[in-house]
Amino acid sequence: MHITRYTDYSLRVLMYLAVQTDRLATIQEIATSYDISKNHLMKVVHQLNRKGYIETVRGKNGGLRLHRPCSDINLGVLFRETEQDMALVECFSSGNTCVITPVCGLKSILNEALNAFLATLDKYTLEDLLPSRNQHQLQRLLHIA
Repeated sequence: MHITRYTDYSLRVLMYLAVQTDRLATIQEIATSYDISKNHLMKVVHQLNRKGYIETVRGKNGGLRLHRPCSDINLGVLFRETEQDMALVECFSSGNTCVITPVCGLKSILNEALNAFLATLDKYTLEDLLPSRNQHQLQRLLHIA
């Protein structure tokens, strides 16, 4: 399984905002901290805002912040909402043309594996990604003053 860049960036934005609590953050500073595309990050931020993960404040002193506590941001839910296509193989999709689908056992095994993957993520929140003992080091790595 491959997690898309979109989900990866979504997690990075949320982690950044979780440790940047003194003030609002900007898309530009997040992009700079991670050395990633500001344009791509803008799309991610827009969706995170629409889904209620973050709050955006417009204006001269505007920026971003988490909209809810880290403990309320479930990783399994986030993955389900940000991953566009969890079809691990062709037979998971509606356009399946694989001729062996009726007798192949791979689909059920991969479906079980995908469900186990998501069930594991369901056990964790954003808070679990950010143990307090690592907060200062994460702030330093992201150049958060």
